[in-house]
Amino acid sequence: MLIAIYHLEVKIISRGTGRSVVAAAAYASCSRLYNDYDGITHDYTRKRGCQYSEIFLSDTAPAQWKDRQTLWDAVETVEKAKNSRLARELIVALPIELELSDWKQILRQFIQEQCTSKGMCADVSIHDTDGHNPHAHILLTVRPLDQAGHWQAKTQKEYLCRRGSEEQGFTAEEFLAAKQEGWEKQYPYQSGKKKTYLTPSEAQNHPDYTRTSKSPKSTRYGRQNPISEAWNSEKQLLCWRKSWEDAVNLSLQQHCLSARIDCRSNADRGLEEQPTIHEGYHARNLEAMGIPSTRCALNRQIKEDNRLLKELKVQVQKLTKALKESIPAIASALESLRSRLVTLQYHILHDTSQQSAMSEVLDKAVPLVKEYKSVQNKIVVKSSEKKSLQAEKKLCSPLKFLQIRQFNQQISALTEEIEELKSRKAYLLSCFDCRSDSDVKTIEHKIEKMQDTQKRLKDQLVSLDKQKEKGTLNFLETKEKISPKDMDAVLEEREKLRPENMQKVKDRLEGTFQSAFRNDTLLRAEKLINSELQETESLHSVLQRLHKKESALNRQPRTPKRHKDWER
Repeated sequence: MLIAIYHLEVKIISRGTGRSVVAAAAYASCSRLYNDYDGITHDYTRKRGCQYSEIFLSDTAPAQWKDRQTLWDAVETVEKAKNSRLARELIVALPIELELSDWKQILRQFIQEQCTSKGMCADVSIHDTDGHNPHAHILLTVRPLDQAGHWQAKTQKEYLCRRGSEEQGFTAEEFLAAKQEGWEKQYPYQSGKKKTYLTPSEAQNHPDYTRTSKSPKSTRYGRQNPISEAWNSEKQLLCWRKSWEDAVNLSLQQHCLSARIDCRSNADRGLEEQPTIHEGYHARNLEAMGIPSTRCALNRQIKEDNRLLKELKVQVQKLTKALKESIPAIASALESLRSRLVTLQYHILHDTSQQSAMSEVLDKAVPLVKEYKSVQNKIVVKSSEKKSLQAEKKLCSPLKFLQIRQFNQQISALTEEIEELKSRKAYLLSCFDCRSDSDVKTIEHKIEKMQDTQKRLKDQLVSLDKQKEKGTLNFLETKEKISPKDMDAVLEEREKLRPENMQKVKDRLEGTFQSAFRNDTLLRAEKLINSELQETESLHSVLQRLHKKESALNRQPRTPKRHKDWER
């Protein structure tokens, strides 16, 4: 059975991260939308690849929200905070085996079952720019609606009230009933340097305490709306993932296709293969132009690692079977497994070297970027302080000589500090070979990518080390089971197979790593594997042993022929 590609990514669109849901909707639908919140028009009408867009409303949502501009205007208007969560975005991969009409049907089923039926409104767009990466953007509202189609609160203020030694949280509505049961709100009080929370009844017994605020003690984030809490839960995410798997697989089955998707991770499915990373069309375009892409190169390496792990398992199975067969079969199985282990060791050495090189770069780059940001921030603060002093000096009377002199001294000192900071900034820019702040942002982006790659290499190394350990153990166990009388014959047969096998290993590694391939790393990998497999005997030593055995046989005393004279 074929395993199709499964991808479902969930993001939060929040003002706190500098995003706008109007901009996200305009981008996904390749349209032109105006955001009244910040007065910016987002025009993506020239963007290509959007094959379908549609708004899906819940039963209680106003009908006019079928218009994209109206829907997201309503969302931007109701959210007042500068860090408000505006929407949730789901990005799902569509099966390349199906067509546009099938994708629409899958999305409608998924949206109806998992989104609109639960009270969310959805803005769906299908993208397929090159025919190789069809996917859909699903924008979902995050604030629940009441039966009248009005927005509900996402959270309610929750007051931490006390009754005796007990403390419990109540909303404003709940507190009206709790008050009759003896619960009281707590307010901040202070006596000298000592601060504490007291109820009004407790405050009467402490006349030395003064109330410092009218705001009662409350939980930090308030109490979440039960509907919002359900939408934000991990259970809902797992439900989405499983529902998307079911919807796609049902459509594939209806079209009599054997391909299937699986929402479980490789670890949950009992697979040791590492997942590949998203390349994106930019990386593929670079490769098409003959420019190497780091993401594509990493994916090639991951695919080669996964293929190698599969081959290793096959060779272990063959090795177990070969014990019951002839000497050539045992020799062939041992040499094939040895070749795979050498290849695996090369990958481990290469990944370790890459990880070490990245760590060295990051150890130098991260502190420099951090210092650059600190210097840049200090320049802004000092420049602002200087402007403020200059403005105060300008308003100062010319007759106040001492005050003007003091201003001049302060401004001069700040100027020198700013110049020194600018020199340090210029030095830091030269360290990165950058010219401006935008160049440093590019460096930061590269550092983030490098850190992500480093993490993936770490995961790969863990998987490769485990497989090498299993393969080595199987090899040694099999070797011990070979009869002592057959050992020399097996070694001799293996030495005949080794040159061809190692040439295949070299060819395969050159194909995988291309210009990054190093012959000295291969020799080192082979030496390490020989040591771990206790493979110290070369063809020369085997032949030497055979020659000694023959010589020993030749030196054995022979029975002398009886002479005729002796018989007399």
